Amino acid sequence: MDSAKERVFIFDTTLRDGEQSPGASMNPDEKLRIARQLEKMGVDIIEAGFPVASDGDFASVRQIAMEIRGCQIAALARADKTDIDRAWEAVTEAAAPRIHTFISSSDIHLKYQLRKSRAEVLKEACAAVAHACGYTRNVEFSPMDATRSDRDYLCEMVEAVIAAGATTVNIPDTVGYAIPEEFGELIATLYAKVKNIRQAVISVHCHNDLGLATANALTAIKHGARQVECTINGIGERAGNSAMEEVVMALKTRKDLFGLETGIKTEYIHQTSRLLTQITGIPVQPNKAIVGANAFAHESGIHQDGLIKEKTTYEIMTPQSVGISETHFVLGKHSGRHAIAERLREMGYNLSEEELNRVFFHFKELADVKKEVFDEDLEAIVYEEISRGEEKYRFLYLNVVSGNATVPTATMQMEVDGEMVQEAGFGVGPVDAIFAAIRKITKTNHPLLKYAVNAVTGGTDAQGEATVQLKFNGRSAVGRGAHPDVLVASAKAYINALNRLEWLSKDARMVTTT
Repeated sequence: MDSAKERVFIFDTTLRDGEQSPGASMNPDEKLRIARQLEKMGVDIIEAGFPVASDGDFASVRQIAMEIRGCQIAALARADKTDIDRAWEAVTEAAAPRIHTFISSSDIHLKYQLRKSRAEVLKEACAAVAHACGYTRNVEFSPMDATRSDRDYLCEMVEAVIAAGATTVNIPDTVGYAIPEEFGELIATLYAKVKNIRQAVISVHCHNDLGLATANALTAIKHGARQVECTINGIGERAGNSAMEEVVMALKTRKDLFGLETGIKTEYIHQTSRLLTQITGIPVQPNKAIVGANAFAHESGIHQDGLIKEKTTYEIMTPQSVGISETHFVLGKHSGRHAIAERLREMGYNLSEEELNRVFFHFKELADVKKEVFDEDLEAIVYEEISRGEEKYRFLYLNVVSGNATVPTATMQMEVDGEMVQEAGFGVGPVDAIFAAIRKITKTNHPLLKYAVNAVTGGTDAQGEATVQLKFNGRSAVGRGAHPDVLVASAKAYINALNRLEWLSKDARMVTTT
């Protein structure tokens, strides 16, 4: 393990724990796009999913394992032979497969969830690791709820699973309970008491329930952890996980303190963050560290004065280091196709000629109604026109009549399985009428959990970005739509949510984990 001393391995669980964010379910094509981007970034391990959870999750993990060759591909499995067999079946064709198995270690979980003794759980943990080792030497084990576990019992379990063959042991703060000082002491205790601990890489997986996930992960690194399990934008169960971009940039910016490196190509961080937002519909708060819209924005006159004189006065890292360009390239109706192609390349999009033609056509449409087209506008066009793939429902046409002296009416044309359908809907307002028309066309009536509209960029001519969350059969899906007309954006968002629910309905058997 000496080679790991100067390196922190990045284990990305966006496709597993991240997807457990409410409404963040992704279809297999979307998961593969994220996996390819993570490979491009230089992630060490991608946790591609939980294969036993559903047939769809299994197929997605298997597809990623077959196509991604530059990263280790991990599959999650409970400490159960059936789970482990299914996980191995999913990742067996990976260039570097990993099985990640887990069982609870806290007395709270043992008493109320598992209803088993410490001895029984310890035996199951070792048996699971030994079974996984029958498939591969690359086995990771996690004692779930480690931070609320008895220290001596946790040490006993870690030592036993390493002896059984685990080459990585992950210490999860499953419910985000730990404070940095005590989490650091926990890692230090493991190194002091577990005799064979240096035979494995010690990993951490921190949840953000108290807003301390990144702080806990960094403290663990200071005490010897050499793998961090994290997600893009910090998404995940409940309040989310350690944000990969925060951990990576903290190590890079404060290399003087940590003296450690990762293999992440940080210039792809912003692009990856945007891609995840586009796919899941989960926005990044403006003041979010590293990837928020305001992360490199300065309004204070004092700050601006300092930056003009010397950038390091108020910026501890450069925008370019995370893939944000300082150059303001103005795009408008007089811009040519070559300028658009060049800007898209700078943003990291390598489009075919046909795709570029489609994007340019819609760019010109947008430029006719906007004074200036921003990078975010281009990203919205790329997502709308290139990334969505095959869909059951497609938007064709919308006309809305509304006002305080008329009944709001929406006339919609849509494609349903390739056939054009037209209907009119009525409502208490224009959006209500639009959604009523869509429900008539699609013969659906799913509960609406969320509806929101935001401006993609500033100004009165900004594109509207609508978000819709629908629920059906206990599942929810988030849809997103962008257009200068917020009513069109709203219709597209609703239709996108229906398409996501359609995909989810094909994959009916689900299991969730902590």
